[in-house]
Amino acid sequence: MFTKQQAEEVRKEAASYFEKAGIVLTEEEKQNIEIADFGLNDIENTGLQLVTYINTDRYCAKEMVLFPRQTCPEHRHPDRNGQSGKQETFRCRYGEVYLNIVGPKTEDRTSKPPAGDEEYYTVFHEIKLLPGEQYTIDPDTLHWFQAGPNGAVVSEFSSTSDDESDIFTDPRIRRMPEF
Repeated sequence: MFTKQQAEEVRKEAASYFEKAGIVLTEEEKQNIEIADFGLNDIENTGLQLVTYINTDRYCAKEMVLFPRQTCPEHRHPDRNGQSGKQETFRCRYGEVYLNIVGPKTEDRTSKPPAGDEEYYTVFHEIKLLPGEQYTIDPDTLHWFQAGPNGAVVSEFSSTSDDESDIFTDPRIRRMPEF
């Protein structure tokens, strides 16, 4: 659980990454950067910081910051109410990001699950994205991603985002932050 002061410090650091990437945010957007620690209280290792520009019943656009080596944990976006799950395109804007999906295990991977949480990571086909590179994953695809040593800023373009229906491999995860 975060204190308001801790949350403010994380938001300020995230805003500095958006600036490094040349992404201009309004003051209101900076003050409302969402902090996702997934209920694990280990924001340095597991989590991400994001701004959602729009999320309708048709499409969604977000900007995400991952601090150095910070990991968004393994999850998938399942079909729901007869609709396909979320299809996502990740585009790297700053730093480097390592996207892991279902597929042949990448030998000599750069990304590693956070220490002590290895049992909750099962897919290891690593795709490295540098600024200007992007990758699209299909709905209901198990995936996780991690920033490189300098952190990363990633744009996400997707179909509707319904975070509450995401299925995480780690049963301890709670998607919405607590303060």
